[in-house]
Amino acid sequence: MVNRFSDKLTTEERKELPSSDFGLPETREFPMPDAAHVRAAESYFRYAPEDKKPLLAYRILQKAAEFGVDVQSPVIFEWAEKHES
Repeated sequence: MVNRFSDKLTTEERKELPSSDFGLPETREFPMPDAAHVRAAESYFRYAPEDKKPLLAYRILQKAAEFGVDVQSPVIFEWAEKHES
């Protein structure tokens, strides 16, 4: 269960998350179990490896829709268009 009093996940909380809650499931980077973490992933997007940005952008938009988050960055939309489903 995610600690609802903090945006920071403990190591144990992170281990318990399903891979589907990560922006990059293969490496379990950019966890997004809730709206606050979707916003964090959006703000840290620029630090993602270039070759992973299309997938991460796509996953951010998926999770944003799930949690009702309004994505502000046009860069996220541009990279998401490059993702091959």
